[in-house]
Amino acid sequence: MKKEAFYISAAIDYPSGQPHIGHALEKIQADVLARHKRTSGARVHFSLGTDEHGLKIQRRAEKERIKPQEFVDRMSRHFRKSWDDLNIQYDDFIRTSEKRHIDVVQEIIQQIYKSGDIYKGHYKGLYCVDCESFYLPRDLIDNKCPIHKKLLEKIEEETYFFKLKKYKDDLLNYFKNNPDFVIPQSRSKEIVNRLKDLEDLSISRKSVGWGVPLPFDTDFTLFVWVDALINYLSTLGYPGNNFKKFWPADIHAIGKDILWHHTVIWGALLLSLELDLPKRIFVHGYITAEGQKMSKSLGNVVNPNKLVKKYGTDPVRYFFLREISPFEDGDFSYERFEERYNDDLAKGLGNLVSRVLKLSECVEPKFENKELEEKIKEVKKEVFKSLDNFKFSEALKAIWELIGFCDKYIEKEKPWEDTKNKLSVISNLLATLLEIADLLKPFLPETSEKIIKQVENRKTEALFPRLN
Repeated sequence: MKKEAFYISAAIDYPSGQPHIGHALEKIQADVLARHKRTSGARVHFSLGTDEHGLKIQRRAEKERIKPQEFVDRMSRHFRKSWDDLNIQYDDFIRTSEKRHIDVVQEIIQQIYKSGDIYKGHYKGLYCVDCESFYLPRDLIDNKCPIHKKLLEKIEEETYFFKLKKYKDDLLNYFKNNPDFVIPQSRSKEIVNRLKDLEDLSISRKSVGWGVPLPFDTDFTLFVWVDALINYLSTLGYPGNNFKKFWPADIHAIGKDILWHHTVIWGALLLSLELDLPKRIFVHGYITAEGQKMSKSLGNVVNPNKLVKKYGTDPVRYFFLREISPFEDGDFSYERFEERYNDDLAKGLGNLVSRVLKLSECVEPKFENKELEEKIKEVKKEVFKSLDNFKFSEALKAIWELIGFCDKYIEKEKPWEDTKNKLSVISNLLATLLEIADLLKPFLPETSEKIIKQVENRKTEALFPRLN
């Protein structure tokens, strides 16, 4: 039987600064979905990477008096280390300065040019260097970038345009006919409203040297966003066999600030190439730090590497999956993190594993309790349903209800006493621990493995030492 092919991507990160927990949230969520599909038997391609061209990178490198390539080489390593520290099981880490990516970009832009969807013109507009995007006056808030709240630069130059307007009706129809294209659906409305006033897109820069040269006019480099979006094809080795197996993408996991780029710009480019659009765009919100937007000036940017070093990988994964809404903005605080750690991990899961293993004696894991078996079936159904709908917190909540159920079962049956069903109770509990470990594999992979080994070896080791 042929395995299901499943392609999920997380957004490639712009490495002008260090990774933060907003980047980490997205990678953890995508990793859970990829791991879940693998355990279900699918053949998965999970990609992430770094978006390395553009004016902002060029200026950062100039400021440090080094070459842009040297700058992105250094910064990209920070991102890769963060995802390795968080145990993100990716299949490819694509960098847009790699030759394999640049070759695909130039091939695709040449195809679009030959189709007649690119023409030369003159552009005058407002540009946000941090977004690497142009904005129309109607999009601004107090004459500033709606994302970064900064004044924009006025840019006027010769450029090449992509015929974005040509695909307005096709995109509107796609939104209409595919209500699950954007998750949550509420995010679609803002895009559909903006689509009604669509303009052609400037896709080249003459003043930016750090970028992919246009194959048909090397005096220009490609607009960094078009370059970046094509990573979803270059990671698959477009147009080869791997691309044919995995495209269209099942899920693009992104932040809400780049939804326009992933639905309208990316959608139109794919339509121009006569390729299918992604099946779903999963959109998460922002993370604040103790109620405030993270910023270097406030000194409240939370580095995921430091969190992992202090608390461990799985506790960090658990907090962001359980505490932060999959669709709305969420808040991080050390106080709340430690509360979740102590209540759910130390006193909840860790305590249950310790209690059961101390009682385990020489019995084998085996179900002899129908009520417990039915509870596990119910929990599995809820976990799978929740993951299909990106509700990570709900899935974990169901698993922790099973942990609570086991605690009540222990208190009711009192297996520490010399009762006639003592061994049967312990056998049931050991079997349930293995089921809990299996359910935790996508979420807390290290913990899952530790539980399985402890059950196999009947050796108790503290999973989550209580924080003071």
